[in-house]
Amino acid sequence: MRHQEPAPTAQETAAHDPLVLMRVPEAVEEFLSSLRAKKLSAHTIAGYSRDLRTVTGIAAAAAALAPADLEVRRLSGRLIRTAFADFAGPRSPASVNRAWSAWNQFLTFCVAERMLAGNPMAAVPRPRQPAKAPKPLLGDGSASATLLERIAAGARKARDPWIERDLAVLALALVTGMRSAELLSLTLGSIGGSPGDRRIQVVGKGGKSRSLPIEAPIEHLLERYLHSRLERFGLATLPRSAALLVDTANRPLRRGGLQYLVRQCYRHAGVHDRVQKGTLVHALRHEFATRLAERGASAHELMELLGHSSIVTGQAYVASTAREVRRAARGNPAYEVLGRLES
Repeated sequence: MRHQEPAPTAQETAAHDPLVLMRVPEAVEEFLSSLRAKKLSAHTIAGYSRDLRTVTGIAAAAAALAPADLEVRRLSGRLIRTAFADFAGPRSPASVNRAWSAWNQFLTFCVAERMLAGNPMAAVPRPRQPAKAPKPLLGDGSASATLLERIAAGARKARDPWIERDLAVLALALVTGMRSAELLSLTLGSIGGSPGDRRIQVVGKGGKSRSLPIEAPIEHLLERYLHSRLERFGLATLPRSAALLVDTANRPLRRGGLQYLVRQCYRHAGVHDRVQKGTLVHALRHEFATRLAERGASAHELMELLGHSSIVTGQAYVASTAREVRRAARGNPAYEVLGRLES
């Protein structure tokens, strides 16, 4: 009987297949195109592109090549490590870690597409990044109330004032803790449920959905805003697919417009000095989580509401309020003695 050789395994076949020859800039374009399926924000895609192109330029220079001539197969652990050492020099740990993540995903893509035999990012160290402390509005916790009250009273002096819209933006951020991109992606159809039990369906990072409860005050505020929108633009109805938040020309509000609106609201409400460095719209998300933590929300509840994949960030909000520490300190028997002395 004729002996038949066993068929080669997939690993053996891949090991003998020649690598696909492609230059790095072309591979980057293919990788960025592949990300469209993940429904990432334009801001995220732009960040990936910037980090990939910057490190490519450094790596090409280290290899004495023009970026357009650098081939994917030349991306060894040594070359990438050298490029990241130069890249890291003037940049923060957060920026280096973000670029590391982008390159790790890109090179994993190159391995899957048979442009590279293996991902060399294990040879590139990552900087340690201290845990970020929450950055709510500074002060005694009254800044958000001041912001809403003064904007409602017409404090923001705009060329084309629209109090109902401004309040809708600020209030949604403060009662849901949504990220900027999540706010901007909302449509009228995102709001569902019966009166008194409304919820907003949010699509967060990585395309993960979560359902956020809203109470009667925000329901009524949104109703007033939408009514004002119909009147302002002479409309009879709005389709459920229409953007929820729009500019003064009834166009979907964009990232730059949202940032400008919130910055102006801070300034005209007189709370701009309570916004911590490095935050703007995100300060409202931090404010939301910090005030809930102060009032007893658990780390798990905060994780669910904020759309985080880990409980660690929720724990940071609880820790920032020192709620558990205060509860423990309150048990000090010396307080009992001092209480009796006061009575």
